[in-house]
Amino acid sequence: VQLQASGGGLVQPGGSLRLSCAASGSSTRLDMIGWHREKSGGQREWVGDISKYDIINYADYMKGRVIISRTNAENTVHLQMNDLRPEDTAVYYCFADLGGSRFWGQGTLVTVSS
Repeated sequence: VQLQASGGGLVQPGGSLRLSCAASGSSTRLDMIGWHREKSGGQREWVGDISKYDIINYADYMKGRVIISRTNAENTVHLQMNDLRPEDTAVYYCFADLGGSRFWGQGTLVTVSS
């Protein structure tokens, strides 16, 4: 499974960004697709995910500010982030689970700054 993340960039506080994660290499819907982020201190934290049954979960610190959705291409998932704060600055990584294995995409940098 290969994952291609896109959509990062520089945004002002209060702004929005939409990240995308396109998965390839699987003929079936992946068990889970989601996002982690890693801040400059190196700690990686979970952001949210969507299961193959379209059950969506979000980290508490992101609830109300983030929406995960899936496009018609079933293994393409989006992370819509609103009301971004400087503390949301991080490298965002998408991941996918399939058959007990976890795959990672390359990170995409989100910088929230005025």
